[in-house]
Amino acid sequence: MTASDAHRAIEAVFRIEAPRLIAGLARVTRDVGRAEELAQDALVAALQQWPDEGVPRNPGAWLMQAAKHRALDGLRRAKMLKRKHEEIGRDLDEEDDPIAGIEAALDDELGDDLLRLIFTACHPVLAVEARLALTLRLIGGLTTEEIARAFLVPEPTMAQRLVRAKKALAEAKVPYEVPHGAELANRLASVLEVVYLIFNEGYAATGGEDWVRPAFCQEAMRLGRILAGLAPQEPEVHGLVALMELQASRLRARIGPDGEPVLLLDQNRARWDRLLINHGLKALETARKLSAAPSPYLLQAELAACHARANTAEETDWRRIAALYGALGALTPSPVIELNRAVAVAMAEGPAAGLVLVDALASAPALKNYHLLPSVRADFLVKLGRHGEAEAEFTRAAGMTRNRRERDLLLGRAETARKAQAAG
Repeated sequence: MTASDAHRAIEAVFRIEAPRLIAGLARVTRDVGRAEELAQDALVAALQQWPDEGVPRNPGAWLMQAAKHRALDGLRRAKMLKRKHEEIGRDLDEEDDPIAGIEAALDDELGDDLLRLIFTACHPVLAVEARLALTLRLIGGLTTEEIARAFLVPEPTMAQRLVRAKKALAEAKVPYEVPHGAELANRLASVLEVVYLIFNEGYAATGGEDWVRPAFCQEAMRLGRILAGLAPQEPEVHGLVALMELQASRLRARIGPDGEPVLLLDQNRARWDRLLINHGLKALETARKLSAAPSPYLLQAELAACHARANTAEETDWRRIAALYGALGALTPSPVIELNRAVAVAMAEGPAAGLVLVDALASAPALKNYHLLPSVRADFLVKLGRHGEAEAEFTRAAGMTRNRRERDLLLGRAETARKAQAAG
């Protein structure tokens, strides 16, 4: 194996093993930042030794062993043994030898480690942007450069954001644990929000040159499946997995040959991923069985299922979709949900009915800079033959979006409306 081959293998292994490695180290150090440093130290050791010695049979165990030795050396040098012994004394049952106790803790394979890490990275003490970045870094294994590029910020800015996030967790003394009781529901909502925000950034990128970023969708689905395995009795986890898989089934059909957006009603449904649809429907069924009442991700998954089950756009049950949006809006009131309900009502009852609902949302502060409001309104206006007004609304929407592909689409629709107005 050449040095370059070894380095590629090491990078691939580390991306897979890093979340579990950091999770195990964080359980003992009670410091996510320190755990990540130790994992990086293990990576450096691998880069030094594997090119000559070859990739070990169990690379994950090798990395953990290297990180464990580094952790113990650090504890000895910093003379932190007494404090660490006090912190984990109960877990170690007052071991006579604190070094041996810490070794035992590092070797202990607890199934909740990764779940603890996810709950820590998504703690509400952090701003949403920081939760997103830290989750992608610690659990997703993305580099700082990759995360910065995804969120369209300079790499030094993202690096500082990650440093501040880890510092905030340490200063707030966030316990490295899975919460219980009422707090679990609140914290789980934060975790699921982060995972779904990552998915949405892949499904409809907020900025940049690409309309979709499939790698982000894949990462979010991977995180969702991890959560489903670690918290199998939580219906909203399965609801989110179902929602993401059903939506992701349309990814290949969402872009044309040159990367241009293809809207839902224009998509070639033969390109939808039937395997993902089947997986999503199974996850939805699991969520239904576990849920005693409708819940946000379950209802959104039901909405996605309506589209997934329709073999053609004409077969879509828009009345059911409108009713589901109504139920979702009653559960979690939002002008964005109401805008989506307006689209469903327009498809079921005609564009005039939808326009009434959209115009009622015009003054909603949350939609002031939301490009889909004028975009949806313009679509209704086109169907009503009011092409001059539609052109203005499409142009206004194009000025609000930060995604180049979406801007081009909206400007193209504005031009089509202008020509229709001129021809009329």
